[in-house]
Amino acid sequence: MKIDLTGKVALVTASTGGIGFAIARGLAESGAEVVINGRSEATVNKAIQTLQQAVPGVAVRASIADLSDAQGVETLLRTVPHADILVNNAGIFGPQDFYATDDETWETYWQTNVMSGVRLSRALLPGMIARGWGRVVFISSESALNIPADMIHYGVTKTAQLSLARGLAKFAAGSGVTVNSVLPGPTMSDGFAAMMKDEMEKSGKSLETVGKEFVMANRPSSVIQRAASVEEVANMVVYVCSMQASATSGAALRVDGGVVDDIV
Repeated sequence: MKIDLTGKVALVTASTGGIGFAIARGLAESGAEVVINGRSEATVNKAIQTLQQAVPGVAVRASIADLSDAQGVETLLRTVPHADILVNNAGIFGPQDFYATDDETWETYWQTNVMSGVRLSRALLPGMIARGWGRVVFISSESALNIPADMIHYGVTKTAQLSLARGLAKFAAGSGVTVNSVLPGPTMSDGFAAMMKDEMEKSGKSLETVGKEFVMANRPSSVIQRAASVEEVANMVVYVCSMQASATSGAALRVDGGVVDDIV
């Protein structure tokens, strides 16, 4: 299968590292023009330089914007008024006791993880529908189905993304635009590496080893019994954005290593 996205403009939010950057690279390797988004000029420029080295000749643009509020989304839209592919990857996570999770924290998670995707979809979907082709992908999580007791606030936002994607798929029905969710499980992203930093320094073990131990201790239902790579998650996203995935819409596609114990 050859995925060719030549001529398509792809916006990947929070794409300066981790899963977001891997997705941006995968789309660029398939010929798309990519918009790299991040909160600082330094991180965006560094990511663009890395992408240009990895994919010579790539068409790439910068969009520096913090998507945790409406103003940040408006800033992004001024530089990216239209896109053929929208990957809603911006999100925050972190463990916190339910009793200690105040309203402000809930609101911060909701605005970043859910409303950024609402606002961008509302702005960019009309153009996709008018052109008769488009792809919208929400990067959710296995935590949307397997709500973690120590991150209830996070899990709720990830479940909301599934509802949002399914509803938008119905809203865009018959238009040539597909809307899907991709649900990673434990993944060796930058955030995961930061979370495991102390353990790696204390034990002297590699990220891969610590990741495997984390999965077996905290997600023992995993079928692959390890953390996924960011490239493995990106591969699913690139396929969902392809011409070949035209019959896949409204789906919640798991790249969770089989953590969710469900045959459907």
